[in-house]
Amino acid sequence: MGVFTPSVLTILGVMMYLRFGWVLGNLGLPLTLLTVILASSITFITGLSASAISTNMKVGVGGEYYMISRSLGIQLGGAIGIPLFLCRTFSLTLYAFGLAESIAPFWPAEWGIPPVQLMAALIIIFATAVAGKSANLSLKMQIPIMAAVGISLIALFSGVLSGGFHTPEMVPNYQRSAPEGFWFVFAVFFPAATGFTAGIGMSGDLKDSKKSIPKGTILAVITGTVVYLFILTALSVTSKVDGTMMAKIDPSAPPIWSKIAFLGMVLVYPGLWGAILSSAFGSILGGPRVLQALSLDKIAPKALGRTSKTGQPTFATWVTGGIALMAVALGDLNAVGRWVTIFFLTLYIAINLAAVIEKLVGDVSYRPTIRVHWIISLFGCIGAGIVMFLINPLACVIAISLELLIYWYLKRKVLKSSWGDVRAGLWGSIARFALIKLKEKHSHARNWHPNIILFSSNPTRLMNLTRVANWFNQNKGIVTVCRTFVGDIRKPDVDTSAVQLQMEQELAAQKITAFPVVNIVPNFETGIIGIIQANGLAGMQSNTVMFGWTNGIDRIQRLLRIVRIVSAMKRNSILAYVPEIDSSITHNCIDVWWRGMQKNGDMMLLLAHLLNLNTEWRQAKLRLRTIVSTDAEQHLMNDKLKALIGESRILAESNVIVNKKNENVIELMHKSSKDADIVFIGLGLPELGSEIEFAERLDKLVIGFNSTILVRNAESTEGELIE
Repeated sequence: MGVFTPSVLTILGVMMYLRFGWVLGNLGLPLTLLTVILASSITFITGLSASAISTNMKVGVGGEYYMISRSLGIQLGGAIGIPLFLCRTFSLTLYAFGLAESIAPFWPAEWGIPPVQLMAALIIIFATAVAGKSANLSLKMQIPIMAAVGISLIALFSGVLSGGFHTPEMVPNYQRSAPEGFWFVFAVFFPAATGFTAGIGMSGDLKDSKKSIPKGTILAVITGTVVYLFILTALSVTSKVDGTMMAKIDPSAPPIWSKIAFLGMVLVYPGLWGAILSSAFGSILGGPRVLQALSLDKIAPKALGRTSKTGQPTFATWVTGGIALMAVALGDLNAVGRWVTIFFLTLYIAINLAAVIEKLVGDVSYRPTIRVHWIISLFGCIGAGIVMFLINPLACVIAISLELLIYWYLKRKVLKSSWGDVRAGLWGSIARFALIKLKEKHSHARNWHPNIILFSSNPTRLMNLTRVANWFNQNKGIVTVCRTFVGDIRKPDVDTSAVQLQMEQELAAQKITAFPVVNIVPNFETGIIGIIQANGLAGMQSNTVMFGWTNGIDRIQRLLRIVRIVSAMKRNSILAYVPEIDSSITHNCIDVWWRGMQKNGDMMLLLAHLLNLNTEWRQAKLRLRTIVSTDAEQHLMNDKLKALIGESRILAESNVIVNKKNENVIELMHKSSKDADIVFIGLGLPELGSEIEFAERLDKLVIGFNSTILVRNAESTEGELIE
């Protein structure tokens, strides 16, 4: 009652009574049967895909929209849900035109040409008024309507058997009334095959959607296909009508069935009117429920989700009726039928695509009781897409463009759903595949990019440091931001979940892409080393460890001890003194101080180049600088730096300073780089026993610049990064 009956009544509806003769008269029997098989194949596969998805969840209000949004996400669901609503709405217009055409023969000749459009408008108003008041009335009418349809079919076959026979036409005759050709006829016919979704549209009212939807849907598709094949074959062989008579459309004349069926119009019209009314009520009941579901998911206005005391979304019903009324202006049954076809095909693409992705991703939550091989669903997806394009390329482009526009709009609204969907599993599967492929490839200096794990004891500067790290990786590497607390993980003093959430919110507010991590460790130094070793997997391990600069000689020594261990682990180190960098202003100068002693120069130059590529630093000149003692050394070093710049293909200028007065090197560097926004310096390691002196000298060096980046290259790619 909930799925099969409304679905089969919609399938055996207006197109069957009013357009099957027209289709047959223009296509001939072979192409007509091909049309039925092609259309039914797409709907049958889509029905299988919908059944598979529906058996994996309790389908709520919204039918197909509910299934797609819960599988592919709220944005894609909305992009399909709105066209689905238009499908239902235009279907109401379609059935109203059909009913108006069937009433037209009774229009008195002296009153002139039957006003089919006006009658269609009045039918829409009537159906909307009834549905807005009660949904039970149309559902209770299903059994007598089904009986009337059955009687009309018996009358048709009896009329065929009681008359003579002739050889069916085997070739198309498009010149009769379909000069646009096969795909035009197919587009008009296809709505006859779309009725199988009528029951799915009432999903929110079903007692057991997992059981009712698959059984009712598949049975309705099979029943409709078999009945269609018998009807078209019967029409093709009866001698009571010929192809020319069937291909003619005359709103003032009775339908072609009345010339064939036993007792003529007496038994045909009750079934025709009942089936059309049932389909119209199905559309005016299903469309508002899609709007209601969109409203509940905050895609449509809140008012559209309100329901009456009887549970009917009354306001959404009247909105649906109003749009259907405006669609009457499209002209006639054929014109509306083509647009319904295009929108329904986009829906079928989405349903099949959802089934394909669910199956391929293989989330553990996807356990349908009806299993459909993903290739079958893929064929349905491709078939619907090809047919949509062949029917009307322009309409196909318009429909897809509309859905992309809706998706873009919903994406910008940053809608958040309260349910999980297949997208997380999809990206997880892609990531796993990529990691496996990455693991198979050996790392090479040519493919190097910084995957940075960042530590900072100063939370106020953490966002600033993270921004710098992102500038270095150019959105191609990974930045992991770590907050580390010393304590007992069994009795934590810090709510790590709350801290991580706060970090995520701060990163989002600053529009910085990074992965925040919060850890509690019993000892700072050993804890940091453990975190570094455990970070990353496959070819995506952190290859660079970044620390914010710290105050106090003891803390600097601690950093240097960690750097020594990190270097032994063949990981690079960056110590960043970045008091404040305003990302909103244009930076003018980047200095790289080159000594060429510990193979840090190539990494410094590469990081400076990566920084220079960012929008905020694009105007900054990159200077490669060094200090020598004599003029002779200046010429040699200048040539060496120019050669290095040429080989590295990095836009920079060389600057060799001669320390003739034997000034303090640190003071000379500070004076020379006072106009530099940021300075890169290679980081050596202190000899054992000289840690304090080294830390003091390093602290004096670092804090004398506007911002300082100390770099240590400890990877196996030393000296190869800028080749």
